This record gives sequence, C-alpha cells and structure tokens, in this order.
Amino acid sequence: MHCTRKITADLFYVGGSDRRLEKFENLFPIPRGVSYNSYVLLDEKTCLLDTVDSSITRQYIENVRHVLGGRKLDYLVIHHMEPDHCANIEEIVVRYPECQVVGNEKTFLYLQQFYPELDLEGRKVVVHDGDVLKLGRHELHFVFAPMVHWPEVMVSYDPTDKILFSADAFGTFGSLDGNLFADEVDFDRDWLDDARRYYTNIVGKYGAQVQAALKKLSGLTLDFLCPLHGPIWRKDIPYLLDKYQHWSTYEPETKGVMIVYGSLYGNTENAAECLASLLSQKGVRDVRVYDSSKTTPSILVSEAFRLSHIVLFTPTYNMTIYPSIEIFVDDFLRMGLKNRCVSFVENGTWAPSANRLLHEKIKEGPFRYVGTDCTIKSSLDEAGLKKLEELSDSIVASL
Repeated sequence: MHCTRKITADLFYVGGSDRRLEKFENLFPIPRGVSYNSYVLLDEKTCLLDTVDSSITRQYIENVRHVLGGRKLDYLVIHHMEPDHCANIEEIVVRYPECQVVGNEKTFLYLQQFYPELDLEGRKVVVHDGDVLKLGRHELHFVFAPMVHWPEVMVSYDPTDKILFSADAFGTFGSLDGNLFADEVDFDRDWLDDARRYYTNIVGKYGAQVQAALKKLSGLTLDFLCPLHGPIWRKDIPYLLDKYQHWSTYEPETKGVMIVYGSLYGNTENAAECLASLLSQKGVRDVRVYDSSKTTPSILVSEAFRLSHIVLFTPTYNMTIYPSIEIFVDDFLRMGLKNRCVSFVENGTWAPSANRLLHEKIKEGPFRYVGTDCTIKSSLDEAGLKKLEELSDSIVASL
C-alpha cells in the first residue's frame, strides 16, 4: 500500500522513513531513525524531485506509482547525488523510459561514478545556475549551492507556490512518524536537537558556503521549505533561518556552559561535578556535564555549537590528552567551530601535560581563553577546589 501525503494542490510527498538504521553515514547514532524525502509535482509535465535510499525502495516505488496514477513521468530532478537520495535513480529510469533526468554537469559526473552501467544517452537535461525548467503552471528555478555539503548540490524554487526544494539544507535526523509538517508538533521539543545535530555534524564544516547560499536565496518569498530529510516547513520559516544564521556563522545560540570530562577512576569526574555545582550556585542556568567516554561525539559537537562556553577536564594519559577528549576536540575543530570561550582543567599524578597540549590544538583568536588553567594532582583537594572556585568566577564574569 502507498503512504503518500498532499502538500499543496499539485505537490505530493512520496518519501518514507527508515527506523532500522542505527548510524547515519555509519557514524552518527540515530535512535529515532531518519526520513528520506522525495516529492512529485503534477502539472502539464510531471516531475519527481530526488529519489531515496535503497532501504525503502519498495515503499517508495509504490508511492510514486500511486501519485502518478498512470501518468508518465516526464522529469526526474536530482538536487544531490549522495546515495541516500540517488539510490533509486536506476529504478525510476527503467520503470519510466520517457523520463528525462535533470541535473548539472557535476551531477552527471558523480552519477557515472556511482552507477557506471547506467545508460542515460539522450535522456540528460543539463542545467546551469539560474536556469528554469517549465512544467506548465509551475516552474523550477535552479540555484547552485556548492559545498552545502557536496560540490554538485543545487536547490530549486517554484515561484508559483513559493516552494524551495532545499536538498540537504534545513534537514534533520529522525523519522517522520506521520507528522509531515514541522508545525504539527512542538518543534523545539521534538525536532530541534536532531536538527542541530544534523546540521553541525553533516554541514557544520561549510559555514561560509551556507552563508553564500542563504544570501543567494535571501530575496525569495518562502511559503514552503521541502528538505531531503525531516519535516516540511510551511510556518515560522524565519525561525529556522535564524538557527541556520547562528550555526553557519558559528555564533552560539545560548549563553551557557558545557563541561566535558574524561575520567579513568572518577577523580576528574568529581572535579567536573564540583565546577558544575559552583556555576549553578552562582546563577548559571544552562550548565551541561558530559562524560566524553559515554556520550557520542555527534552530541558533543552539537552542544558545542549551541553553547557559548566549553570547559575541558582531561587526565594526562600516556603523556597526551585523554583519547575521548581529543576526539571531541578534533571533531569540533574539524567542523570549523570558533567564537567560543574555552577553559582547561588537567589531572595528572606525575608530569601533567594535557593543558599544554590543548593550547597547542585550540588556538586563542578563533577561541577565547577564560580563567587560569587548573591542574589537579591525582584527586581534588582544597587547593584544587580553590582553583575551581576562581575559574567559576571567571566563567560567570565572561557570561
């Protein structure tokens, strides 16, 4: 049976959700699964916008067949060539032999690389930035968005119903569970963490390119945002655009403190808990404490984008930074994070060197050092507690 939904009079959702997948891109845990979105626009010409991952092929083909209702498919538009969106191109072009495939030059280059035996001779429509595909009452205006987050990415805009088909932009982790539109649920409660974690881990490195794309799209009136993952937006679109403005310029959403620790036997953890308590007592309302050995780096990176302050507690481990702390640091540096206040607390029974190594990784300039580095010898004592007290005062003052 089909599982489709009408978005406008002419636009239909034909995608679906995968709740079995445990890790997106085999890296990022997705306990709520993920949706793969695809759309059919019915006009004088019919148009399918993107395909889906191979995990939901059967449902997807049934959905497309139902919405077309016996009509031929005139066009398949490929906004993004990542396999979770292009895995059913061959299924479509075989089933609909009159279908023309629309993409840019890099689209077809990557298509050939992924599917070298797929023959599209005479069926390619190569578009350029600013080109228009006329379907009848509707038109698709193509806007290239390179490196958001692959080089071939483009989006398309339908001025008739003011719809932006935004590729991976504005997407989120999480299955749709019947709620196709963002306004059908409490977005902050049900979707915001997944939206932020999706952006920061998938697109986060490309803030400058996201900014360039936002500027190109800034003159458009948007009534609908149709991404390739997650819910569709038809209300409160400026709210989501504001989130993207913060994330893509690496400005924190919230003034608050994330404390991330690594701890072998609980002594470094105890010090981290003490700092959290001191901050709370001094009125800091958004304090989050994370064990780097237990919390997936994707959540830590997402929180680093959200909050203004990062405090790292790390033992010196084999004369280096504790491994799970170093993974977190490398991840947020790789994503281009900046404009955060950072503080360092090391623990060492002999020859502590973690703070020095953190300074070598996290340079002042993109980051602001707050407070004096603290060193704990094995376990927290009165002298160490006094240092944490002073550090907490410095953090509060910087907030």
